[in-house]
Amino acid sequence: MERLTLNYVWKQKPIPVVLRRTGLGEKLRVRLPFGDDNRQWLQNGRRTAPEWVGGADAYWELPKSWFNDFVDRALQRYGKVYIIQPYREQEICARACQEAQGHECQCSCMGANHGMGNDGSWFEVSDTFSTRWGERELACRLLTAR
Repeated sequence: MERLTLNYVWKQKPIPVVLRRTGLGEKLRVRLPFGDDNRQWLQNGRRTAPEWVGGADAYWELPKSWFNDFVDRALQRYGKVYIIQPYREQEICARACQEAQGHECQCSCMGANHGMGNDGSWFEVSDTFSTRWGERELACRLLTAR
């Protein structure tokens, strides 16, 4: 199977997609399969309403703080969710990733070891490790409900 392009993932319709942006003041961008109740479902009783950005590549904008809740609820409702997120090629997987809570991951392991703990196969040089990072890139992962 050919590798899916980010553009294909963003434009496909059956599986929800969240673009996790990390810049100051940037919000999450979300695409959902069509539903009359999408606005209410996204808002989930919160005071802040999601913002609809129309046009050819229409999407919803949500506060960054809604990321984990959105992913959890999308997995419950749809069974799958694509996460497009920034990463840096030269990052090293470390204790912070292995012991993480939630779905937010910027490690080069792309979530493969996220929240899994250390099974003894990792050699920890220190709690933090310095390295020169490559340019920020975007990558995609598909989460599927168990």
